[in-house]
Amino acid sequence: MNSVSLSNELNSLLQQKNVSIQLSVPQLVEKVLKRNEGVLTSTGAVCATTGTYTGRSPKDKYIVEESASKEKIEWGSVNQPISEEVFDKLYNKVINYLKQKDEVFVFKGYAGADKKHQLPIQVINEYAWHNLFAHQLFIRPTEEELLNHESQFTVISAPDFKANPELDGTKSETFIIISFERRTVLIGGTEYAGEIKKSIFSIMNYLLPESGILSMHCSANVGQEGDVALFFGLSGTGKTTLSADAHRRLIGDDEHGWSPNGVFNIEGGCYAKCINLSEEKEPQIFNAIRFGSVLENVVLNKETRIADYDDGTLTENTRAAYPIQAIDNIVDPSVAGHPNTIVFLTADAFGVLPPISKLTKEQAMYHFLSGYTSKLAGTERGVTSPEATFSTCFGSPFLPLPATRYAEMLGDKIDEHNAQVYLVNTGWTGGEYGVGSRMKLQYTRAMVHAALEGELNHVETVKDDIFGLNIPLHVPGVPDEVLQPNKTWADRSAYEKKAKELSAKFKENFKKFSDVAADIREKGGPIA
Repeated sequence: MNSVSLSNELNSLLQQKNVSIQLSVPQLVEKVLKRNEGVLTSTGAVCATTGTYTGRSPKDKYIVEESASKEKIEWGSVNQPISEEVFDKLYNKVINYLKQKDEVFVFKGYAGADKKHQLPIQVINEYAWHNLFAHQLFIRPTEEELLNHESQFTVISAPDFKANPELDGTKSETFIIISFERRTVLIGGTEYAGEIKKSIFSIMNYLLPESGILSMHCSANVGQEGDVALFFGLSGTGKTTLSADAHRRLIGDDEHGWSPNGVFNIEGGCYAKCINLSEEKEPQIFNAIRFGSVLENVVLNKETRIADYDDGTLTENTRAAYPIQAIDNIVDPSVAGHPNTIVFLTADAFGVLPPISKLTKEQAMYHFLSGYTSKLAGTERGVTSPEATFSTCFGSPFLPLPATRYAEMLGDKIDEHNAQVYLVNTGWTGGEYGVGSRMKLQYTRAMVHAALEGELNHVETVKDDIFGLNIPLHVPGVPDEVLQPNKTWADRSAYEKKAKELSAKFKENFKKFSDVAADIREKGGPIA
């Protein structure tokens, strides 16, 4: 089936009477309640559950193998190929399935706050609450923009349509398939709304570098002097928490592009992990969860409908989706200048990486390519406790192109704009997971604040004798002994054993980057 045929099939769906296009937030909330898809919380947010799938399904994600893109894609366990024939058959089945539904919901908007690099998109949903999610997460058009809106990419999400692997060529009932030639994402068999958001991010990670723009899995904010900071890290490492700073304006919490003019948010909303959320520790996020916001898998008191953010009964991966305008201190539109400071966030389950260290250019490139962290419980199906993992560029699941493509672009940006780069461990200290404790948020905030304010630019450091990292000897607001991991462990020999174990994992993982420059390999990684 060619793209014209697909377009005709799609148009026939969109012209049906069961399709509601661009409903307002109140209208969508009414639909959610009427259809029993969710309930209202005490603050007026919609709360929905996602059933079996409470996280992404990376093993069920595919890219269609097409002539125009197949030579560019880095195929493998992340970017799994699937045939055009399989896609086309599933596409027809999903379209026909949606035609039979009582209601279908469509959102039209954009990805990319910089109008020079915007991607017009439309999201077609079986569920009203998924359409509300899309409305809040992507960039919403003005009435004038809507009149001239022509979608260049379409996401079709039908959670209750389940594939038959034997007939449909998938691995399970779930599928997330991207076709760059057909400019379509097809999602079925999963109610987890994050698949919608991350599919568009994957698309931007393909399109933006082709236009000379670095796409990044990071949060971003800007200080009073116009100084921009980026926070790279996987889910649960603190991107959203640390970028929501009362003293800095938020640009975005998860996805950005870095163009010749500066940084811009790819999204129009935030998707915050909210397990153990409290007003005291994260007031901006806590207070953003109000009417129009969407909670996923958060347990509520049945009578008061007050959210219990400490309850992880359904999943540790509880989420809150809200428009960026729900945060008081933002940049609107979400566009700013070039970054002064770049922070790599990692949640080290081994408990051996320093809570903060200054990176040389070579170390920055090494740790960006490595993307070390711990996969936290609930972020993906089957993960119930933290696991050490390496996710290239802190976003491997969403990168269609070879990792070195993104890394080289970042290296050029660091050189061009003289950005200072830091590695910050928001994970464990005083021992590995199960023995030590999670780094105190107040300490992490103090360290990040010092880095952003330039207080660490010329501070005295000591070189870690295993990882070769430059550790500041003093950071305001942080006990000196916390800064050096080997001083936080009760058993020094146990620390060295665990640190060398992680060091070996870094070296083994980096072997796959055979085309990386020698100075990055030799000067960027562990020294023991």
